[in-house]
Amino acid sequence: MKALVKAAAAPGLTLTEVPEPAVGPGDVLVRVLRTGICGTDLHIDAWDDWAARTVSTPLVVGHEFVGEVVRTGASVTGVRVGDLVSGEGHLVCGCCRNCKAGRRHLCANTRGLGVHSDGAFAQYTVLPEQNAWVHRAPVDLDIAAIFDPLGNAVHTALSFPVIGEDVLITGAGPIGIMAAAVAKHAGARHVAITDVSEHRLDLARKVGVDLALNVSRTPIAQAQAELGMSEGFDIGMEMSGEPSALREMIANMAHGGRIAMLGLPSAEFSVDFSSVVLKMLHIKGIYGREMFETWYSMSVLLQAGLDLSPVITHRFSYTEHEHAFAIMRAGHCGKVILDWTES
Repeated sequence: MKALVKAAAAPGLTLTEVPEPAVGPGDVLVRVLRTGICGTDLHIDAWDDWAARTVSTPLVVGHEFVGEVVRTGASVTGVRVGDLVSGEGHLVCGCCRNCKAGRRHLCANTRGLGVHSDGAFAQYTVLPEQNAWVHRAPVDLDIAAIFDPLGNAVHTALSFPVIGEDVLITGAGPIGIMAAAVAKHAGARHVAITDVSEHRLDLARKVGVDLALNVSRTPIAQAQAELGMSEGFDIGMEMSGEPSALREMIANMAHGGRIAMLGLPSAEFSVDFSSVVLKMLHIKGIYGREMFETWYSMSVLLQAGLDLSPVITHRFSYTEHEHAFAIMRAGHCGKVILDWTES
């Protein structure tokens, strides 16, 4: 089969022939239909310091996908041939305290599909039955391909109640924009999102945010004035990993405000913890999705009319992967989809 492979410990990916993956007793084999390119894939492609420390080659990359089940292992009971599935890319051990308590998203032994084991940028991929999310209702294939990052957005956006609240999101990447759409859909009063890219802010406007602010020109404090606020934001969602973003968020939070932090900083940085204490803020780290409560929430939100179509801006055949990755690296895009049914 064809697959996109990190063949050696050096920059670049190779589209090549590899053996079809073996199916274990508890696994399902999926014919991949669409995949989404993630920032993690860019790190692996570039072979930066993180990738060099984390990835062993050769490796089939990719973890955002949707496909059709074509074979099931002997022990599989809940997934059937013909099911349309998206993949939960976090592979947990099932044996640690958190896994046994049903808190699988907190598994300390989590391995990543397409990072630690062969992934989904291929014509076929294999994963444990428990990691296959079966779509029981009609769903657009492009949206189903990005259920993994949508899960990050939903997990972050619904970590704290948002009904009637004023929400600040720092970082208008695809996940930040999806979180903004979810917060509005879930009943937030005001949703403000910040970035330094006008292209991304324009995408955020298309999903209905109340204010998209370019913080290279306008401070977050001005957002409060434009929205008629006086006491600060109730809910913060930090999506950028930028130290200045978290500092500005803390400075503009209401007393008793709550911050969900998904953005991953590249290095340690200082924070004014006196403000955190005096404002009695609650800061919660977010990693991945709650398995599988977040997946239920995603499906229900889509069935209830959540529109994420503006987030998907580019579609390519998998044979055009070099162009697709170049678009991603340039940053003038939302989510980029690869179609594995077209050659």
